[in-house]
Amino acid sequence: MFSVAAKGFAIGGSLILAIGAQNAFVLRQGLKRQYVLPIVLICALSDASLIAAGVLGLGELVKAYPVFLKVVLIGGAIFLFTYGGFAFRRALRPSALIAAADETVTLRAAILTVLAFTWLNPHVYLDTVLLVGGFSAQYHGAERLAFGIGAVTSSFAFFFSLGYGARILQPVFAKPMAWRVLDIIIGLVMWALAFDLVRSWQNLTQIS
Repeated sequence: MFSVAAKGFAIGGSLILAIGAQNAFVLRQGLKRQYVLPIVLICALSDASLIAAGVLGLGELVKAYPVFLKVVLIGGAIFLFTYGGFAFRRALRPSALIAAADETVTLRAAILTVLAFTWLNPHVYLDTVLLVGGFSAQYHGAERLAFGIGAVTSSFAFFFSLGYGARILQPVFAKPMAWRVLDIIIGLVMWALAFDLVRSWQNLTQIS
């Protein structure tokens, strides 16, 4: 049973390790030490609910209704392109590159942003729901439950490590240039993801 849970932990971790929109936002908030606990909890609990949905078989339902993925793809692309533009604007405007402790957003804005990054990202449904659900299909009963618990544990471990571990890098980001570089990287990641979603939407449209 432990080996099955370990496999779920490994697979779950491999799907969220890549630097994406959600992870970049968690990293930035961790560096600023703003609302880290609610943000990492939202990410981890959202991931847990999606993993549970995949393990319970929702992945097959999503495959049956591709129109849902089309809507999420184009909506996610618009959101990522917009947020990427904000990141480039922060990097190009010196007035925006102030000390991390002084650069604040409201808790409500931070929560809405992380919710959007989480639930408007089509890769969440493709990776977390479909792939984790597909991997879990080989197990039954208690073993499937253990696999799901392992994947959920991986998600909690990752987001809490990213959010609270980011402060180790804070001395580096005491310099405005470091924030400039980070925002440029975030902007490039956001736009790359947005263009990738547009291509995925075009492919689905051609197939249908």
